[in-house]
Amino acid sequence: MPMNLEEYSKEKLWQLLVEAVHASVMYPTHKAYTRDSILPQKADVKANELAERLDMPLGEALVILSELAEDRKCPA
Repeated sequence: MPMNLEEYSKEKLWQLLVEAVHASVMYPTHKAYTRDSILPQKADVKANELAERLDMPLGEALVILSELAEDRKCPA
């Protein structure tokens, strides 16, 4: 059974994954495209779908979806 985003963020290696994703050159572009183009069309996109669609690692998709979910909960 796959874990949901909240379960992933509780894992001890989560912060290492976040740091690695943030170091990726494509991370800001992938995050902006997901926020601006993908989520408005499909708000319930799954991490594996996003990873396949943008040809990026699953870990990056998990981090992006987690951060964007947090942004929606707490608008700045």
